[in-house]
Amino acid sequence: MTSQDEHNQELQRRVENRLRELETHINDVDTTAPFHKTVKDQPIDLQKPWMKKAILGAKLFGLAVATLVAVQIASKVVGVVMFAALVWLAYKLFFQSQANKR
Repeated sequence: MTSQDEHNQELQRRVENRLRELETHINDVDTTAPFHKTVKDQPIDLQKPWMKKAILGAKLFGLAVATLVAVQIASKVVGVVMFAALVWLAYKLFFQSQANKR
């Protein structure tokens, strides 16, 4: 049994030595690593305050123009649909009923 105990102690010593070597290696690497100071990112403020307002105004103007164009297109489409419905209704009332009487 003493040989087993001696073997366990030897393994324990090897593990401890390896751990010490790794720890010293880690500590050596930490001290030799380059250190870079970090700086908080500063926003680039190249635009003047009036420029931001001008861009916002241009976006609003573009949105208004797009809305007007959409309303115009929708009114034209509705006009065509209404005309088609009236033509269909007139056909059903006047022309189709005359065709059935013959």
